[in-house]
Amino acid sequence: MCGICGAMRFGSHVQAVDRVHLEAMNQQMVHRGPDDAGYYLQGNIGLAMRRLSIIDLQTGQQPVTNEDGTIWLVFNGEIYNHRELRSKLEERGHRYRSRSDTETLVHLYEEYGRECVQQLRGMFAFALWDSRKRQLFAARDRLGIKPFYYQHTLEHFLFGSEIKALLAYPGVQAKLNRGALPEYFALGYLAGSETFFSGISKLMPGHTLELDDAGSLRIEPYWDVPAPATRSKTESYYTTTYRELLEQAVSSHLMSDVPLGVFLSGGLDSSVVAALMAKARRDPIETFSVGYDEAAYSELPYARAVAEHLGSHHHEIRITCQEFFDALPMLIWHEDEPIVWTSSVALYFVARLARQWVTVVLTGEGSDETLAGYARYGWTLWNARFDRAYRRLVPPSLRGALRQFIDESPRIEAGTRRRLGHTFLARDGASWGSFLFDNFYSAFSERDQVQLLADQLLCPPQRAYQNSLAYLDRSKGDLINRLLYTDIKTYLVELLMKQDNMSMAASIESRVPFLDHVLVEFAATIPGRFKTQRLEGKRVLRRAVRDLLPESIVRRSKMGFPTPWTGWLAGPQLDVVEDLLLEPRTLERGLVRGEAISKLLWEHRAHANDHSERFWRLVNLELWHRIFVDRDSDVLQASRRGVNALSLSDQPSKPRNPPYRESTGPL
Repeated sequence: MCGICGAMRFGSHVQAVDRVHLEAMNQQMVHRGPDDAGYYLQGNIGLAMRRLSIIDLQTGQQPVTNEDGTIWLVFNGEIYNHRELRSKLEERGHRYRSRSDTETLVHLYEEYGRECVQQLRGMFAFALWDSRKRQLFAARDRLGIKPFYYQHTLEHFLFGSEIKALLAYPGVQAKLNRGALPEYFALGYLAGSETFFSGISKLMPGHTLELDDAGSLRIEPYWDVPAPATRSKTESYYTTTYRELLEQAVSSHLMSDVPLGVFLSGGLDSSVVAALMAKARRDPIETFSVGYDEAAYSELPYARAVAEHLGSHHHEIRITCQEFFDALPMLIWHEDEPIVWTSSVALYFVARLARQWVTVVLTGEGSDETLAGYARYGWTLWNARFDRAYRRLVPPSLRGALRQFIDESPRIEAGTRRRLGHTFLARDGASWGSFLFDNFYSAFSERDQVQLLADQLLCPPQRAYQNSLAYLDRSKGDLINRLLYTDIKTYLVELLMKQDNMSMAASIESRVPFLDHVLVEFAATIPGRFKTQRLEGKRVLRRAVRDLLPESIVRRSKMGFPTPWTGWLAGPQLDVVEDLLLEPRTLERGLVRGEAISKLLWEHRAHANDHSERFWRLVNLELWHRIFVDRDSDVLQASRRGVNALSLSDQPSKPRNPPYRESTGPL
């Protein structure tokens, strides 16, 4: 596990890459690799890396080269089948200098060129300089477990595991990509290749990148989720085969020369990983859990029960409200972009706990998006079934009037409004934007954004969901597999970015055996009826692991790292949020309307609506802007000192429940 970065210069007046500039980029990622640093500079190319030693502790330094020094590579990730690949490569005459999986990539490229990625089983992002071709070759793993960001201009190409590494290069400015705001306010993440930073992109999962000496760039896909099988087999076949492949995946992910553990929430996915790891190891495994003092939001009792069942050495940590708010700016800095989910904070704290005992952890990420674990999948199937009859029997005018009544009527209590809002009664079944994305993903729907965003930021209908809808349109098979394909290409990529950045912030490597690509490819062939049953998902997995865990865990509903954010906003923390969002410098950015924010605050205080998720989006955007664009060092310094940086307002406190100008439509 490492952080990688590099620079390549071209154009009419080519200059050599300056080592000082490369060191500045690399220094931004010390947390990703506190054990070592390495550099390769030759004329207009420079490669660098930070190393967290996992495999081959003595001779696994990077950059790595081939026998004659014509190829140089920096690599972030793990190749779980590198031993099998090494045997084949040595038979073909390749000579190794180390035991590392990184060196296998070099020889594999020598043998297969750009097709080398097809041989890899693991998580990876790497950049390779071929001095004979005068070409830079880079690739990202199939699912997007490891990140790769880049900037391509007429003068240079920069890349890095984190955006902040690119920002350290001379002349690169942190500028908000304003066109991304509609998608951000809706989903919280950007599903395409754009980032929050204007001019900085991400290499998409399952893609390769080639750049020649003249600056000509070519990006191509090399993998996709396979289409569902046209003819199905028995359920027992899918259950048995999935279990076999999952055991193989977990076993391969135990490859390490340093101690390993498991993030254990007590839910099905992490419990299965822990159980299979315990089965494969002789000694008791190390398990780590996180929770809160607020019992309703803590999964610690479930995690303890699983740990006791497995006989693990169990460790846990509780996060207070103060610690949560104090850490937020620092974690936004680590994530590079606004944080999508409150659970990211918990993930950092449990990673920091685990780092005291281990260097590598396995997690349960990926099962929900490949086996339909979220409730929204079952709800969408249910909605689609009833909506067909509803639209056939009820005229459009009456359907529209009922939707408006559910949205706006003061006679509907906030909780009831939220539950009704997830049904076909409140959604336009003719629009996936409304029926799916507004329903289960969006904090601010496109309709809400008309009231929220400044005029110059408003976009045509469906712009917020354009990237996600493109994947939905490309998907094949029955509805459940189409939904899963879309989430694997969008939602899951963001989850993995969270997983990577929050674990690396604590200098720990996280691995995701559910996303072994062979296992994912098999899961894609499983018919939808074997993945969901009524509103319950992951049917295949539950049946496959009944012998490993207590029935109470196998049948347990998903909680998913819940956070007391909503409860905290019922107290004095809402005053802090209000001060931040209505501060003059926040409003002077010209991104959102002050009256819209005031209305949200008024409705939330009056319990007319729960806007907790919307406040999360707004707070993260403002803190991100202060950290990266304003370069407000006080915000980060306060966070590192354990001070609530949200309260660092330069304005006097304002009266609560401020008036707002009435506007048309809900928000």
